[in-house]
Amino acid sequence: MSEEKIQGVAEYFGCNVFNEETMRARLPKNVFKSLMKTRKMGVPLDPDVAEVVASAMKDWAVEKGATHYTHWFQPMTGVTAEKHDSFISPVGDGKVIMEFSGKELVKGEPDASSFPSGGLRATFEARGYTAWDPTSDAFIKDGSLYIPTAFCSYTGEVLDKKTPLLRSMEAVSEQAVRVLRLFGNTTATRVTTTVGPEQEYFLVDKKLYDQRKDLIFTGRTLFGAKSPKGQELEDHYFGNIKTRVAEYMKELDTELWKLGILAKTKHNEVAPAQHELAPIFSTSNIAADHNQLTMELMKKIALKHGLVCLLHEKPFAGVNGSGKHNNWSISTNDGQNLLDPGDTPAENAQFLTFLCAIIKGVHEYAPLLRIAASSAGNDHRLGANEAPPAIVSMFIGDELQKVIEAIENDGTVESGAGTKFQLGVGILPNFIKDTTDRNRTSPFAFTGNKFEFRMLGSADSISCTNIMLNTIVAKELSEFADILEKADDFDKALKDLLKKTIKEHKAVIFNGNGYSAEWVEEAARRGLPNLVSTVDCVPLFAADENVAIFEQFKVYTRSEIESRTEVLLENYGKVINIEALTMIDMARKDIIPAGLEFAKFLAESVVTKNSAGIDSSVEKKLADKVSGLVASIDSATAVLEDKVLGAKNTEGAEATAKYFRNEVFSAMQSLRAVADELETVCPEKVWPFPTYGDLLFRV
Repeated sequence: MSEEKIQGVAEYFGCNVFNEETMRARLPKNVFKSLMKTRKMGVPLDPDVAEVVASAMKDWAVEKGATHYTHWFQPMTGVTAEKHDSFISPVGDGKVIMEFSGKELVKGEPDASSFPSGGLRATFEARGYTAWDPTSDAFIKDGSLYIPTAFCSYTGEVLDKKTPLLRSMEAVSEQAVRVLRLFGNTTATRVTTTVGPEQEYFLVDKKLYDQRKDLIFTGRTLFGAKSPKGQELEDHYFGNIKTRVAEYMKELDTELWKLGILAKTKHNEVAPAQHELAPIFSTSNIAADHNQLTMELMKKIALKHGLVCLLHEKPFAGVNGSGKHNNWSISTNDGQNLLDPGDTPAENAQFLTFLCAIIKGVHEYAPLLRIAASSAGNDHRLGANEAPPAIVSMFIGDELQKVIEAIENDGTVESGAGTKFQLGVGILPNFIKDTTDRNRTSPFAFTGNKFEFRMLGSADSISCTNIMLNTIVAKELSEFADILEKADDFDKALKDLLKKTIKEHKAVIFNGNGYSAEWVEEAARRGLPNLVSTVDCVPLFAADENVAIFEQFKVYTRSEIESRTEVLLENYGKVINIEALTMIDMARKDIIPAGLEFAKFLAESVVTKNSAGIDSSVEKKLADKVSGLVASIDSATAVLEDKVLGAKNTEGAEATAKYFRNEVFSAMQSLRAVADELETVCPEKVWPFPTYGDLLFRV
């Protein structure tokens, strides 16, 4: 890229965002300073500020062609929601002016009854409120001013993903600052969790997509025989990007940059037609907003290029699925990354304290992290050889492994220069970042100065994962601070605490191959839970020990947790139900007729050849096979229809979800097996859908 083009990107980056630079230029100094205190220090928003900000925001938006504004929020659907109102206000004589008040900025009122609530709201209880999140920048898209907001019901119940994320960020900040004070840090007043979510996705040709009901209705292929070529040659990974895809990626980068989204890396992924986009780190709530926008723009821009972007975790059987690697770190407002081992012994002691708190949290609350990655789509991916297993464990690398073993055993460890150090708190060795390999099989891997949570599905919001991580770590830091604040001898108390923590929670650390069958057996011996499916883990969300930590830090109430449990289980059942109904429709209307047509052709060929005295054994053998497969498909479809009807006899979200998993999904697999076999013997001109070969290689 030329210097001119580089300068061009710098000039338009964030041009559609009401960011700090724009606010500094458009707001009075006192208003700007007040708003910055809210954004950077967590100080409550001054009500008088909102009116001034609203006026400046409206003027800026109108200058850029915006006519409407919307409170943009993240309900429990997993996608975003928006209701648009114009800026116009009548002034008489058929005239209007463009107005936007502080009240309209701060609060909106969408219908709360039509979004998932898990029983928190009755259908007739419609009132809900959106509240401006001043820590996340407003932006312009499609002629509207978008205002990031939180969403709650009339009676105060949280109905979104943004509010608990902000609460969890406050919780981990408060507890982390307590620990920092113990290490003599008097300058940090706020700690922020940061995230860089790597986004995997597939691109398929729109014309081919339009011929597949399963892709249209469910986002994944419910039928499809294996292509003669898949990913086995490993030639797609980091390979040359096709021109059509490169043009799509180029436009995607441009539109993301205009919205201030730090899109950094793009490349081909392992599976054919699979790709990845990775951004630079942002604070957790902004990263969540940006990732939602990224997924939306991926889909919209793909259509402009005659493509469809698939974000389902497993759109194609037999090739890698798509995840979203949640790179998580924690930093202070005085410039420290608390997961950086640091350059001095004191910093290393502080680093090990935070590391041990995370180890303890992941071990004690592993089900919560598994829940954060739970969905019907992600169940297809976890445990396959492209994603971590469903068993939650941690990778910390060989060097840190030696350090924690030495702490546990009162031993020594060698520094990079070969010097041995006793592991007293004041003389810990100087660690070097990135001295160990990455472990792609680990669900939660330390990668030098951050942790990479690899279990999350590609279509999921990152909010839930980071709510869990933040709250878990806040809990453990709180316990550490309670102990250390009472200590007469800080160094001894810290050493004893780290040693005890490692001894009791080292079972969660595993640096080996998470894909191996041996690890499943070893994990069971260690007492680590193997929650294979969504229906195994989600009910644990409302367990007393989990409710307790969320209530302790005011992230969720019990009723909010129970409602989310209900929503997750209901969604699981609904997804499987839609998939089953789609399979039945495709089998009855497309696959069986195609098989009958081919069987008829073969039968007629047998008659013709027999009449001419020509050997028809090949046709007869194939006709018998096709007829048998069609009969099996018809039978398997009937079984699936019965199983779907049987779901009406179950009561409660958990029982219904388990029924769909154990009965309906099993019947779906049986139907697919015989239908896919029929595809392998039917001519392409007879088969009613584009094949895997078409979808994966004709992009």
